[in-house]
Amino acid sequence: MKQIGSITSVIMLVLVILAIQPIGSGEAQSIKKLTKADIERMMTELSNWGRWGKQDQLGAMNLITPEKRREAARLVREGVSISLAHDTNSDPAQDNDNPFEHKMVSSGETEGNMWAVEKMGVLFHGYQHTHLDALCHMFWNGKMYNGYAQSEVTRQGAGRLAITNLKDGVMARGVLLDIPRLKGVPWLEPGTAIYPEDLDAWLKKAGIKLRPGDVVLVRTGRWGKRAKQGPWNIGDSAAGLHASCAGWLKSHDVSILGSDAASDVLPSGVEGVTHPVHQLVLISMGMNILDNCDLETLSAEAARRNRWEFMLTTAPISMVGGTGSPINPIATF
Repeated sequence: MKQIGSITSVIMLVLVILAIQPIGSGEAQSIKKLTKADIERMMTELSNWGRWGKQDQLGAMNLITPEKRREAARLVREGVSISLAHDTNSDPAQDNDNPFEHKMVSSGETEGNMWAVEKMGVLFHGYQHTHLDALCHMFWNGKMYNGYAQSEVTRQGAGRLAITNLKDGVMARGVLLDIPRLKGVPWLEPGTAIYPEDLDAWLKKAGIKLRPGDVVLVRTGRWGKRAKQGPWNIGDSAAGLHASCAGWLKSHDVSILGSDAASDVLPSGVEGVTHPVHQLVLISMGMNILDNCDLETLSAEAARRNRWEFMLTTAPISMVGGTGSPINPIATF
């Protein structure tokens, strides 16, 4: 009976340890159903507000130091570059709910004309166009990153945290986390959640370690599935990160988060919070997000080389007051 009592005590101790694991700490967290109250707590626990000063507008971009840029440049051995932008067009029949508005105002169809000129416009936030979210893209309790008031964003644009803060561009070590390859499938089915232990398992399988200031790109296989099986409503159902991954991103001091959809698993699984990863990353941590990257070619080329790190470069359109920008990220091996 004494032995049974000892075993029971050990089991109880293990359960207590699992229960007090912090948000985003790993395997135990994946089985925990997070609530809106959990996300609210994480907004404080994971906060970078004030870390780089009360007036800071760069957020986690501060982690990309001159040394990080030199380190990224040293990763270029072959000089092979791969675009991570998904091709887009102005045809709404291509299941694009916000197609580029592309109107030719001068073309070669006019005899004697010597110029080709067009007018273009796009509503780029959403699930179609490859783009970079500025830190002013989302609000929480009337605030944005570092405590700036959401009223800083007016009908004239963003007075703080605008995309122009990144006009000098991004140059950093990029790391691909290829979760379908980890699972041995061509893509993750819509609605599949990725947990911290999946991210850890991939790093172990790939034999790579993250370093502060890295840009992390998470592949779900979204564009590969679309090419084979056709479009579906990404806004209703998409594979992506479970909210518990936010703590993992903070613990690794990631500078920018990117994916081939919108990073969040959809539905989020958190009642009352539609995009917890966006909320925690953009507002609490001050981490810009790359949405809708096409990672299929990168996945194939990285696998062929068995090399999951590369130099990642990109730069937004310098639109004063912009909440983001269409973008063409480049991975160079």
